[in-house]
Parts: sequence; C-alpha cells; structure tokens
Amino acid sequence: MENKCIDCGECIRICPNGAKYAITDNLSKLKEFKFNVALPAPSFFGQFKKEASIKSIIFALKKIGFDEVYQVPLAAEEVSIAIREYINTHKEMRPLISSSCPAVLRLIQVRFPELIKNIMPVKPPMEIAAQRAKEIIIEKMGLRPEEIGAFFISPCPAKVTAVRQPLGLNKSSVDGVISISEIFGDIVKNLGDDEEEQASIFGEASGLGIGWGRAGGENLAIGGDNYLAVDGIHNCIGVLEEIEMNKLPDIDYIECQACIGGCIGGALAVESQYIARVKIRRLSEKLGTKSPIKKEKVIEDFRKGYFDLENAILPKPSMKLDDDLSEAIRKMELLEKTVKDLPGLDCGSCGSPNCRALAEDIVKGQANEEDCIFKLRDRVKQLAGEMYDLAQKLPPTLDAKERQE
Repeated sequence: MENKCIDCGECIRICPNGAKYAITDNLSKLKEFKFNVALPAPSFFGQFKKEASIKSIIFALKKIGFDEVYQVPLAAEEVSIAIREYINTHKEMRPLISSSCPAVLRLIQVRFPELIKNIMPVKPPMEIAAQRAKEIIIEKMGLRPEEIGAFFISPCPAKVTAVRQPLGLNKSSVDGVISISEIFGDIVKNLGDDEEEQASIFGEASGLGIGWGRAGGENLAIGGDNYLAVDGIHNCIGVLEEIEMNKLPDIDYIECQACIGGCIGGALAVESQYIARVKIRRLSEKLGTKSPIKKEKVIEDFRKGYFDLENAILPKPSMKLDDDLSEAIRKMELLEKTVKDLPGLDCGSCGSPNCRALAEDIVKGQANEEDCIFKLRDRVKQLAGEMYDLAQKLPPTLDAKERQE
C-alpha cells in the first residue's frame, strides 16, 4: 500500500467513520523559528464568508502567531509566466503536464512512469513563494535563513508529503505544512474589520493568482487556447491513459488536479468546493487581472534557472508484474483471465479496493482466489458437495456385506 499511495486524500474524504486523517504540523512549531511567515494557498481565500476580505484574512493570520504573510497566489502568477515561457520555447514535447499537483506527480511516478518526460520541469507556486518570502526577509530584515520559518497553509495532504519528501528537489524551501482545517476556527474568531492598515513587506496578488485555487484557474493565468484542465483523480487517470496511448498530441498543456474542483476540493479544506469555487471566482473578478509581477524580471529569472526543478523525477512503478518481459506478459495474460473469473463487484470485502487489484495480488502470489468471499463460498459449496458424495459411498467390503444382508 505504501508503494501505491499517492497521498490524494480520497481515503480521508470517503471514510464513513472519519478514521483516516492526515498528519500535519500545528502552530506550536512556530516556536522553532525567530520569524514566521504564512504561505496561504489560493484556495484558502475561498473558505470564509463573502464579507471577509483578503486583508482581513491576512490580518487574522498575523493575530494567531505569524509575523508576515506571503500570498502563494503571488508566486502562482510568477509560475504562470514561467510556464508560458517554457511552453513557447520547448515545442519538442506535447502535451506537457502541470507539476503543481503533487498527487498527480506521484500518480505518474507509480502508474504512468513513461509520462514523466511530459511533466513541466517548473517548481510549484508553494516552493517559489517560500523562496521569494525568505529572500525578501533576509534582504529587508537581515535575518539568517535558518531563523525564518515558512509555513504553507494547505488544503490537501499531498502537500505535506511534497514538503517532507519533495519530488525534483533536494530539499523543500517550506519548513512546515499546516492544514486549513487545523487553523480555520482560529482564523474565523479573529476575522474583523481591516480598516487598520497593516504594513507589509510583500506585495498583493491579482485575481489571476487567486484563480489558481479552482480547476481551470491555472490555465487562465497562463493564458492560452490550446490547454486542457481536468480535475478529480479518476478523471486524471482517464486523461493520462489517453496521453499514454498518444491520443492528445495536439494539446500543448494539461492542468491536472487530483481533487474535484481543484485545490478548493482538497480533503483538508473546510468549505464546500461548490461554494468555495464561487467565492474564488468573485474574488478573482474583484481583484482583476492586473498583476503586480514584472514579467521581464520573471523571464530573466526563468532563463537563469530560478524556476527549474533541481533533480529528475524518477519512476516508481508499483504495477510492474515482473522484471522479465516474457514472464510479465505471461502474468498479464493470467491477470486478465483471473479478472474475468472474479465476480467484478468491487465490494472490497477481500481487502483489495477492487477485483482487478485482487487479481494482480493473486498473480504476484500475494493473495489467493479464496480471499474473495464469493469464490470462497463457491469453493465451500463445492467441498460440501464432495463430502456429501463421499459420505454416500461405502468401502467395497461394507458394500458387499450390505448386499448379503
């Protein structure tokens, strides 16, 4: 299971007993640093009542313990420019796949390793936000890097893993991840009038960056007409299968989000993704599309490699049946036959998520056909019939004696 888990949070979302939960950091970790900066995700701003402005939300974050707040939407606007520049200058690979959703990256690692080459080699907004925030604090306040704590306010568990076990990076620039649900109550208590001007050393994002919080917002910020946006883990799998079969060679860029609705639908978010989507849209429209980001500076940094992933993302195939190709083909044929023999109900009673997963385990020698309760029932019925037939038969000597009597 550890080899197959992509931290999408579906188990947390669907567990009827609430037994599954994500292990994230809490506010007590702020004590480890001299200066703490919050990095709220774009989706974070869609969690509160419509009267709550971005300024009041940022002020509330400062009230609960953060010294400064760097809006991740601001970094998202930079990343949008970097992505567009990469698309325009690298036409040899199509379609390119967004690297912003860590759950999708791990899905590709595990199930579609041959598509790793399609991943956009640009750091996600979370990492750029942490880098920019620390650079500004060091420059303006004279602090050392180790004295600054950068904490991402996350809507999903995949971001936690992305910080603790980063893909394509030697080390994450983020020092901790706090879930939206963890601090939501504290933020609501501290929401109020934002009339009091709060001086900040950081800039403010436009509607383009805020829009990253919902599905399709990334493509809108990048600006293009040959892009595709897909949300929901099962929908992502379907699109990735089409890419694998070379059915989408004419698409330039694909925004894949594991959660329905995008990050607003994350397992650690609080508000309904349908309501949050409307709030994000209204915020985006209110803020407009005039970005404070200097495009020329971003392109210059892009060409210097500022946005580049540091390491290649390596495949981590857990679906491989065998290292030997001929044996793998034989096992695949056996797997397909086993799938047909199973009832196809995907009830999960065997412990596997579906019948195909059980068939795979059977072929690998990690499970038995009788682990399926329906197959077990049929087998017990068969054995009972055989026992009954045996009970009706007598040894030859007893049979002859009965005839004599």
